[in-house]
Amino acid sequence: MNRSTLNSLFRFFSYLEGGSLLILFFIAMPLKYLAGKPEVVMVFGSVHGFLFTIYIILVLWLTFKLKWHFKWIAGAVIAAFLPFGTFVFDHYYKRTLYYRNE
Repeated sequence: MNRSTLNSLFRFFSYLEGGSLLILFFIAMPLKYLAGKPEVVMVFGSVHGFLFTIYIILVLWLTFKLKWHFKWIAGAVIAAFLPFGTFVFDHYYKRTLYYRNE
């Protein structure tokens, strides 16, 4: 897989993972505690867990394929735990040499 495709795949799953975290925090959790619907968290928690796993696999793949520096690995993993974190990480990642085809 070439660098451009790998970066596009990473960015796509980064947005999906970040979006699923926001849905989990701001929609599913309030529905669980305020409306008494724990099944919403079970569904979106499972989806988020699947997307998180793919995201971490892609971080590892990029680490080995593009030889990421440790600060980018740490930043990507930390960003996955913060609301809006993957979106902020993507903003800075697009400006690096790792993202460009050089």
